[in-house]
Amino acid sequence: MKYTLLLVFIVLLLGCNEKAEKKRVPLTIAPFSTVDTLAINDWWNRAENPIINLKIARDSVIAFGIYTVSNETLKLSAQLYPLYPEEARNVRLEVEEAGNWKEIQTKTINDIGWSALFRIEDWDTTKDIKYRIRHGEKAQFEGLIRKDPKTESEISIAALSCNSNKDRGMRENYVRNINHQDPDVIFFAGDQSYDHTEHTAAWLKFGLQFRETFRNRPAITIPDDHDIGQGNLWGENGKVSKTNGSPDGGYKYHPEYVKMVERCQTAHLPDPYDSTPIEQGIGVYYTNLTLGGIDFAIIEDRKFKSGPEGKIPQQGPRPDHIRNPDYDPSSIDLPGLTLLGERQLDFLEQWGASNADALKVVLSQTGFCGGAHIHGNLENRLHADLDSNGWPQTGRKKALELIQKAGAIHIAGDQHLATVIKQGIDEFGDGPWAFIVPAIVNDYYSRWWWPEDEKAGPNPNRNTTLPWTGDYLDGFNNKISMMAYVNPESNSKGGGYGLIRFNKTSEEATFECWPRYVDVTQAKAQQFEGWPITVSLKP
Repeated sequence: MKYTLLLVFIVLLLGCNEKAEKKRVPLTIAPFSTVDTLAINDWWNRAENPIINLKIARDSVIAFGIYTVSNETLKLSAQLYPLYPEEARNVRLEVEEAGNWKEIQTKTINDIGWSALFRIEDWDTTKDIKYRIRHGEKAQFEGLIRKDPKTESEISIAALSCNSNKDRGMRENYVRNINHQDPDVIFFAGDQSYDHTEHTAAWLKFGLQFRETFRNRPAITIPDDHDIGQGNLWGENGKVSKTNGSPDGGYKYHPEYVKMVERCQTAHLPDPYDSTPIEQGIGVYYTNLTLGGIDFAIIEDRKFKSGPEGKIPQQGPRPDHIRNPDYDPSSIDLPGLTLLGERQLDFLEQWGASNADALKVVLSQTGFCGGAHIHGNLENRLHADLDSNGWPQTGRKKALELIQKAGAIHIAGDQHLATVIKQGIDEFGDGPWAFIVPAIVNDYYSRWWWPEDEKAGPNPNRNTTLPWTGDYLDGFNNKISMMAYVNPESNSKGGGYGLIRFNKTSEEATFECWPRYVDVTQAKAQQFEGWPITVSLKP
């Protein structure tokens, strides 16, 4: 009898819970319906998904916080899991003072993307300050806002990109290595998400994988094409793309989805240089961040870039792939084509002329040349790839001239192929140094540096056994000097990360490139062949 009554009670309880769930009504209805479906509207009615469990314990609804401090302004984004309609829509920021927690700000959570932004001016940058984000009575996330390391002679930044969903596991090797090397800031150059139409779930997964690297240090994250749901992006100032693959330029998905992605990934960056939206009301985030005597310009490679389709002669089966090695490169460098756009060129001009005592670094999504010959598999040799920033050549030249004038180096990702290149503008070697860091996971769409004649170029790098270094023309006739590269036959299939150390005394930068599966805590840990490389930042 007792067991019968207990069974009846359980059935009734489950029935009540089921009725309660059915009565739930979303507080916000998303303006889109075909993207981010796992996290919008009545998300609790969705089936299990392969990305991440969204129906977590309610004392764990704060997934992570991510922050920067620049010009004595703290900007910290709180990222939450989706909330039920009956749960509070505010989140609180507390700091520790003399052993006690003090609430300093409360913000409203946006149901589209489930994030909230704290912004605190006049932040004390002279000391480490513990923080915690709180929701309700039990959910919290704790971390450390680091003091500005401006008195240190060396400042370092870890740089990563391309977090492929071909491997959905955790990133323990990266977390261990990066925390052991203890960089002052961490930079994610794009493609934090490869689940094109489910950014919130994928962004939460990324946070779980990497939050122990940015819980206690500032982080710069910028979205790239996969993050906003496209295989490639030529933004063309925010127009609507209507062609499969978007080579016509513009954005494929609803502008509110794009804005959500950028809000979640970039709201914690310093305020934009010029916040004027582009078409469809899509925002911008290009800006600069000063830390430890280093001035980082953060730019948007693809937001203003022209799409190739219908604008240039097609030289292959796709508008963005040139297969004909005999084509005339000048035939695709036409008036009216844009790379960074006038707004970002104005920004780089102003940035380069200011803060003269700082070492200068440009951070962006991809490289300013065609740094790969083979794409995806060994049978797919491309003469030129219009997704790279080697095109349009006139736009590339304008960008490199300003980076060089600022005395800056360039750090980016995207290419699934780590390289160190000395860019050439008019002559070989007269442009800035560029370090393209490897993919986090390189088991998908690898690329190779593999000259067709399999010969070294003039002035090869004598400090490496890599066979194909030296001066080359890329597929756009841009001058480049290849110093090191990581083809996917190498350790970790070419996957890994970059670490850049800036010596403020000698005004030098040292590029390090670490394989994914190397344990840097071990004395015999080896970088990829060709690294480290030290370059001068002196004018």
